[in-house]
Amino acid sequence: MENRVSSRKSGLGRGLDALIPTGAGPTSGAVARQTPGDDTATMFGLIDPDGAVRDRLPITVDEMKALYADMVEARAFDTKSMALQRQGRLATYAPFRGQEGAQIGAAAALHDDDWVAATYRDAALNWRAGYPWELLILGRTGDERGGEVPEGVNILPPSITVGGHMIHAVGLAWAEMLTGTDRIAFTSFGDGATSEGDFHEAMNFAAVYNTPTVFFCQNNGYAISYPTSEQTRSESIAIKAEAYGMPGIRVDGNDVVAVLVAVREAASLARSGAGPSLIEAVTYRIGPHTTADDPSRYRPADEGDQWEDKDPLERVRRLLESQGAWTEEWQSELETEATQTIERAVDWAESIPEPTFEEMLSRMYAQPTAPLREQLDHEGGRPPSDPPSGQGGGKHAGSTHGAVDG
Repeated sequence: MENRVSSRKSGLGRGLDALIPTGAGPTSGAVARQTPGDDTATMFGLIDPDGAVRDRLPITVDEMKALYADMVEARAFDTKSMALQRQGRLATYAPFRGQEGAQIGAAAALHDDDWVAATYRDAALNWRAGYPWELLILGRTGDERGGEVPEGVNILPPSITVGGHMIHAVGLAWAEMLTGTDRIAFTSFGDGATSEGDFHEAMNFAAVYNTPTVFFCQNNGYAISYPTSEQTRSESIAIKAEAYGMPGIRVDGNDVVAVLVAVREAASLARSGAGPSLIEAVTYRIGPHTTADDPSRYRPADEGDQWEDKDPLERVRRLLESQGAWTEEWQSELETEATQTIERAVDWAESIPEPTFEEMLSRMYAQPTAPLREQLDHEGGRPPSDPPSGQGGGKHAGSTHGAVDG
């Protein structure tokens, strides 16, 4: 099998001039009770759970179908990853089922060369921004080579440390600002991360130095087992932006188009020199925090069922069906293609040879230290500065636009 990985990168949401025709009038949607003030807080949305459209959508039918196909593929990855972990083929896994709309919509609004710093639960976001499924799976097997991002893909490896990556995103944005590019940094995090000191440091620094940073909080209701309503006395997370002197918006995180519009607007502000923004995407993780978690111990039994009715895929499917753009045959084709794509990625990740002794040491420093040279000499290996040519699966070099040879 050819060890080749291709990233998934394509623009969407810029320069759109065709709209989905719809006769639906404005409707009201239920607001999720993620924080104490949700009874009065407003939330930006364009597509209701039943597929009704509140306003004309700045996106073509074909682009809507592409977003839907991406969400189907993302869900196939999530389903497969859960199964792989139960089979002992992956390490602990953090599922994102129910959050596909937030992640795919956000990534679709970014430019291909924007920076992305996201979390262990953001596989769909990272993939849509350009991080290959193959490497996301490889990393979940415990192989650090999964964090070797393809050349030309400005995405940091998934962050395990809660909140720490937000500071990195601000630094990247600041560097791009100082060098005069129009790149921004987009950082995604959960509601639990807003209770970390890193959140304050990142938000404050970004605001003070006016860095082109988009902060994207996926408020899925829980920091592991701790509900959002017990983490903050603010009526929302978005309102925290006011204290830092930046814009904040609360959006229906299960509405892929509303998320796309919100992120696109925040990114546009950042590129224009207007500084950072905070977006709170209200969503819900249908599954456990991780495969080591039992959500039945802290969530009401019927809570997940209520959110299943707000499923981000189902609302788009209903909208497309109402426009004559969805059929069961097409759905079957999407699911088959998605399954095959993920299976190929799994096969690739599981076929990579284990790293050699010298490969492991060569990743420690740019140039080998004296103790490392001594260990290599003792083992009879080459020094890290002279790696064996063409050997070692997962050595990604010489690639362009997210395609690498393994």
